[in-house]
Amino acid sequence: MVNIILSGCGGKMGQAIVRAAETDTECRILAGIDVNADAVAPACKFPVYQTIFDVPEKADVIVDFSHHTALPTLAKYSVETGTPIVVATTGHTDEEKAIMTDASSKVAVFSSGNMSIGINLLIELCKNAAATLGESFDVEIIEKHHNQKLDAPSGTAIMIADAIKGERAETEYVYDRHSVRKARDKAEIGIHSVRGGTIVGEHEVIFAGTNETVSITHQAASREIFANGALRAAKYLANKSAGLYDMSDLINGR
Repeated sequence: MVNIILSGCGGKMGQAIVRAAETDTECRILAGIDVNADAVAPACKFPVYQTIFDVPEKADVIVDFSHHTALPTLAKYSVETGTPIVVATTGHTDEEKAIMTDASSKVAVFSSGNMSIGINLLIELCKNAAATLGESFDVEIIEKHHNQKLDAPSGTAIMIADAIKGERAETEYVYDRHSVRKARDKAEIGIHSVRGGTIVGEHEVIFAGTNETVSITHQAASREIFANGALRAAKYLANKSAGLYDMSDLINGR
């Protein structure tokens, strides 16, 4: 049984992880952390604390789905107690990324901009497609999300583009073509955003060649997929030695 301290337990993703853990026979939430601990605690079946240094319980893994600014404190606790940490937050500053890297030299750290197993499999498939099809195929990425999403393009779309970029000699990200009238350049990866309704998340990657097109698509139906991915990451990380791990390591069994 993998015992987890869940940071951000009162948030939407935190609650999704709580629900997922209730039906998972291999892990459980030992304690939660939330800035609004007093308000969150009554709805939880585990003790909730305001900061991780208030937690008396010793867990096997920390899972953080709170806010990127919580990383320095969580990393400090992780290193001091030797507790592996799954970082599921995004938007980290360069300083926070450096803290994460430094912590990984002393304890196991898992970080991913998207905790969905399916999305990360899509990324692996896109890397293989880019390497196999070569630069004669044009690449376009279309991402769709709900009308309340603030950023565009999505962080996941950038993750996909970055993975494909690693398989190409020259790459330029193009987000808007309406202002320039010219033929498409071979180095381009077009990235397009759609915002509407309650779309949880859809990503399509198009490899368009001469007389043939390959399309790889992922659709998210609910936040549960990210919760399940986070729990799978926690179980994967529990017995790992110090190092920086990601979904590629998990999927490929490294």
